[in-house]
This record gives sequence, structure tokens and C-alpha cells, in this order.
Amino acid sequence: MSLLEVRDLRTGYGPLPVLHGVSFSVEEGSTAVLFGLNGAGKTTTVNTIAGLMSPWSGSIRFDGAELGGLEAPEIVEHGVALSPEGRRVFPGLSVRHNLELGAWTKRAGTAASMQKVFGYFPRLEERAAQMAGTLSGGEQQMLAIGRALMSQPRLLLIDEASLGLSPLLAQTVFAIVGEINKDGVTVIIVEQNVGVLPYADQAIIMEKGSVIFDGRGAELERSGNLREAYLG
Repeated sequence: MSLLEVRDLRTGYGPLPVLHGVSFSVEEGSTAVLFGLNGAGKTTTVNTIAGLMSPWSGSIRFDGAELGGLEAPEIVEHGVALSPEGRRVFPGLSVRHNLELGAWTKRAGTAASMQKVFGYFPRLEERAAQMAGTLSGGEQQMLAIGRALMSQPRLLLIDEASLGLSPLLAQTVFAIVGEINKDGVTVIIVEQNVGVLPYADQAIIMEKGSVIFDGRGAELERSGNLREAYLG
């Protein structure tokens, strides 16, 4: 069953179009990866799903409800959370306070949600009182994902999970995202690192604001020619 259905999505910045009729669906309980080079429209796609940008036309349906045109806080309340590009943690606040801010829609379950996040990311528990701005890049990425999880989402959007991370740390983050997915959270990851493919049920390649491939992650992993042609 499709949890998310994006149909003929078009949007852009000012008068400049970026997405040219993007369509795909993501099954509940799966992990989908949006691949593509810089400027392909990946971030614009997830930002529009999350309500940070307004669609010009098209449809975004989440569990049957139309999200297009809703404000970002309403979309969070529907069960969609974004870990944004660049992490965007609050550097002058502690790790714990950053996580608490992510739970603004689920105040009653804050303590339980935080313990679940600490289960995925024990390093965050060790540094709970530390200022977020003093964390390493990998730790800040963990914090950004953990903060998004605090709203107890059904769909987690992660933009550039491995950006700036060492290959080893990137694989650690991918493996943890795999655990999150196994616990029932549907995940969409924006990536350029093909190392995420072993964790991908679905692979979507974007180019110049359009979807040019939508298939199984294993299919893309096996297809060296396809990977070389579109992912470099």
C-alpha cells in the first residue's frame, strides 16, 4: 500500500521552475532513496513534501490526505518529519534541548521519544548536556535525524544524510536509518552516495527536475551502466 503518492508535482523559486511534473509513490514501511546530481531537484522535492515550499500544481497525498498547500506545522501533525540539508541544529542549545524542540507536536511522549532516539544514537545520550554547536559533523547529523524522530513520524525525510561524513561514518548513519525503518518508519533519503543502496527498497533518480528512473534499489545496485550514466 502506498503511504505517499506524488503526482505531476511542479514548483520552483520565484518565476524559475525547478520541478517539471515529478511523480512517484512510496510504499508504507519501505525505504526510498532520491538520487541525482546537484541541481536535479531532490531537495526541492522533499522540501515541498514537508511544506517548506508550496507546489504550483500537482498532488501530494499522504495516507490518502492531500498535503499540497498545507503549512509545515500541519504536515508534521499529519506524521511527516524532515531532517533538513545542512542539519540546521540550534548551536547554542544543548543536545537535549534540540531534541525537545522536535517534540512540540507530541509533548506527552517526549521522555519516551527521547529514550528511543538515544537507543538509536547512544552518542547523543552521552552528550545530552553538550551544546549542539560543539558536536562533530557526524554527531550533528545524528542530532538532526533524532530531532525529526521526536515528533514520532510515520514518514521520515532525510536530506543528504552522508554529506560531509567519512565513508565509515556514512555507513554507520545508513545502518541506523535501516534500524529506524525496521521499527516501522517509512523513510525517504536524498543522497548522492550510492553506499546507501543496500538499505534502499526503492531507488528514484532525478535529473533536471524530472524523474528518469524509478525502480528497485537492488536493480540500480546491479546496473553499473545506469549508475555510471546518471550518478557518476
